[in-house]
Amino acid sequence: MTKTLLKLALATGLVMLAGCAQQPANLQEIWLTPEPLQVPYRNELAIARLSEILQRAELTEEQSAQLFYDRGVMYDSVGLRSLARLDFMRALRLKPDMPDAYNFLGIHYTLSGNFDQAYEAFDSALELAPNYDFAYLNRGIAFYYAGRFDLAEPDFQQFYQVKPTDPYRVLWRYIGFAESAPQAAQAALKVQLANLDPADWGTNLVRFYAGEISEQALLQSILVELTGPKQLAERLCEAYFYLAKWHQARGNLPQALVYYHKTLATNVYEFVEHRYTRLEMARMRGEELADDDAEIN
Repeated sequence: MTKTLLKLALATGLVMLAGCAQQPANLQEIWLTPEPLQVPYRNELAIARLSEILQRAELTEEQSAQLFYDRGVMYDSVGLRSLARLDFMRALRLKPDMPDAYNFLGIHYTLSGNFDQAYEAFDSALELAPNYDFAYLNRGIAFYYAGRFDLAEPDFQQFYQVKPTDPYRVLWRYIGFAESAPQAAQAALKVQLANLDPADWGTNLVRFYAGEISEQALLQSILVELTGPKQLAERLCEAYFYLAKWHQARGNLPQALVYYHKTLATNVYEFVEHRYTRLEMARMRGEELADDDAEIN
């Protein structure tokens, strides 16, 4: 089946996939092969319009800061990391009280391995907005990748406590705590699973980590009750990332790399799972993180 035919099938008949668990293994493999999402036309148009306004309109500093931030978000959503980072820094120079801009900037510093600058950015976001839960998540991730697990755990706990019915918060809490106390993290995961909605597809990820379903069952669940190709790519991005983390933790590095590559192939740039995949791969290979955007500073 060609990619064109796959795309046509996704666009016209995804609702018929509820029974995909009974399909032949080779057909399931076709559906589970990531096809990179295209950049939405509306995102390209938004970038063009924001750029035109910034160049031609008479704006206050506050208005310019907001537009730089908005364009940075658009750049980030299509994977243009350097341009996004530049716009977030421009926004903060004009209006240094934007917690969202500090949060994004912290993410980009983390991806470049500039952990001290990442901490500062997330600290700034939390000083401006103490209840900013995603700043806790992202600071926890920065601590995690820097190997400072004792500092990561409170941030993951804080993020989880805001919404304990969110399966992704349960997963990140587990990931953060499993480094120092794997048995306790596993026990907590099983308890927290009881609070999750069984109808939420993300709950299947937690069920897999808790040992309640197999890897094959998790993969099959991706194809159940899909609404379109975008949702398929998003589920594949999430499933392959967490499967890669699971295999990596058990020393199955070749399989982990296969799944990380599949995560990247989805092009779901906005998802936390896609963001940190290259960093995970660099850690596996023992590569030094290089700040390719150092000249932006």
